[in-house]
Amino acid sequence: MKKTVINELRKDPLVGRWIAVLGESLPPSAYIGENSRETAKENSCMLCAGRESETPMEITRMSPASLADPARKWSTRVIASFDPVFTVEGDLGRRGEGMYDKMNSIGASEIIIESPHHHVQPEDMGLDQMIRVIQTYRDRMADLEKDFRLRYTLIYKNHGKSAGALSGHPLSQLTSTPVIPKRVKEEFDHAKQYFAYKERCIFCDIMREEMRTENRIVIESRHYIAFCPYASKFPFETWILPKRHNCAFQDIRPDEIEDVALILSSFLKKLRALFPDLSYNYFIHSAPNRVTRKDHWHTLGEDYHWHIEIMPRFLRTTGFEWGSGLYILPTSPEDAAKYLREV
Repeated sequence: MKKTVINELRKDPLVGRWIAVLGESLPPSAYIGENSRETAKENSCMLCAGRESETPMEITRMSPASLADPARKWSTRVIASFDPVFTVEGDLGRRGEGMYDKMNSIGASEIIIESPHHHVQPEDMGLDQMIRVIQTYRDRMADLEKDFRLRYTLIYKNHGKSAGALSGHPLSQLTSTPVIPKRVKEEFDHAKQYFAYKERCIFCDIMREEMRTENRIVIESRHYIAFCPYASKFPFETWILPKRHNCAFQDIRPDEIEDVALILSSFLKKLRALFPDLSYNYFIHSAPNRVTRKDHWHTLGEDYHWHIEIMPRFLRTTGFEWGSGLYILPTSPEDAAKYLREV
């Protein structure tokens, strides 16, 4: 019988950050030589169409728009993670250990397979495929919001080995946690403070300023702008911001889904044209789960604004950045936007 491994969350009392600690620790040898999480060999990828029985439990799938190819039974597919850090079974079990606080690692860890084909990214399969990817994101986030134990759901994509990709197959990941991560909570808190002072959404103000100056905008569509933030942390960092004020990604409208699929596809193709082998991460920052705690963030609908952040992985973070939290940017956002617009 397989041993049940219990992961836990521990709270750093100095900065209030929660850390997930795996119940089965890796030995030193796992950190030496090749990365312990090797990418799947391209000739043995179980995420490809036709090998569905070999993957962990399927959570949901989206049918293809056309059944012309009988071998292709799905367009996107969501499965449980191979080695989940957060698991849905059990209770939180909040407890203390001396002065420290901890709880069980309750939540969700999922893999969103974006394409049935190993070598084909969704942005290369046409707009319809990217629309189905966005719809899958929305549906999973809406479903997990119903679980009263969960506080936050993050959908993110790791593309390329240096960005932490698990496989060469096109996929995104979803992690839902019983706590709001510190980086995200700081964003909520600053947005709330700005609204309390000015009675305006800070993201709406940022968008108006970017549309006024235009020199950091990469792409603008009917419902979104993609721009390089004024104080970017990384070269060619880009945000996609909806023009309609909306705090929760899962509340996106059908016409907005099509538009964000178009602008995300267009941007990724631009990035790839400039840097063919570039690794990158992107993630969706949205409101925390609101079902049972609507009174906790009572101004959230007014002061927060969901968005996508895209982080190209050019540079390794140095001791200065880790130690100070102050990032050094070798290419200005204005120049980065100009290079991207010209592709």
